[in-house]
Amino acid sequence: MKPGRQTTLCERAVLSGRGVHSNAPVQIVLHPSDANTGISFVRTGLDDGRSHSIDARWSEVAATRLCTVIGDPDRASVATVEHVLAALSGLGVDNALIEVDGPEMPIMDGSAQDFVDAIDQVGISDLGATRRYIRIVKSVRVEDGRAFSELRPAGHGLRLEVEIDFPSKIIGRQRKAILLEPATFRRELARARTFGFLRDVEQLWRAGFALGSSLENSVALDDDRVLNPEGLRFPDEFVRHKMLDAVGDLALAGAPLIGAYRSYCSGHRLNVAVLEALFADRSAYALVEAPRRREGGFAGLSLAALPAYAAETN
Repeated sequence: MKPGRQTTLCERAVLSGRGVHSNAPVQIVLHPSDANTGISFVRTGLDDGRSHSIDARWSEVAATRLCTVIGDPDRASVATVEHVLAALSGLGVDNALIEVDGPEMPIMDGSAQDFVDAIDQVGISDLGATRRYIRIVKSVRVEDGRAFSELRPAGHGLRLEVEIDFPSKIIGRQRKAILLEPATFRRELARARTFGFLRDVEQLWRAGFALGSSLENSVALDDDRVLNPEGLRFPDEFVRHKMLDAVGDLALAGAPLIGAYRSYCSGHRLNVAVLEALFADRSAYALVEAPRRREGGFAGLSLAALPAYAAETN
């Protein structure tokens, strides 16, 4: 693939599983898509027999409690979109159509690895069209108590710095920083699983969440013990998964970001809120076309003399 060119999938890929919150069986099909169409979902299996298209954009977010939901819950929505969006964004796929026949994406093993494997199996193709990036030119920040998420200018690709701090000794305070590139995403983030505490399960069930959660798709914690027989995939799997979620949520910007994302004890709500804050301030961002990048990643972006545009917000 040529640097600075838009991409899509070479062929369609099919996956099936159950939703971690709804426990509903679901099948998804990842389809190739044309240049400049971005990432979108097509919700099928609706009561009226029709299908409904939902753009993967921050403005379509309907809920952020425990997962990211896009669309209109009274008409058609898709929950838990963050892992598949992370896989597409992390591997550099610009355009794809995701057909889903249920209300929630399949949780698979709780990480993005199955989506990465499906994309690898069909391959990624160059569409020839110029890629656009959203360059952060002024810092924006959102807070909730001690928690925050922020986006700020940085010269090379998207750098992520994520820190979490839990009272549980098995988690504690963890911090990780990476420059988002396909190889780094595969190695550092794709296999990191979602996690939760056993003490919260009954409360979540009463609220209609985690109905499909199990040791096969989540890291379960009982105070300071990991209940999964195989243990952790990484000593700091918890912060890696928070970073994975952030990659998926930030993909809702609608184009790859050039800048730095930093968060402390953040989650889906603040990830989406920082995008809302970004696009609410037209002086905070610009669109740049076809920056040069090193093969296989987004490093080495040369932004000098590139045309800049005010980004669209819908």
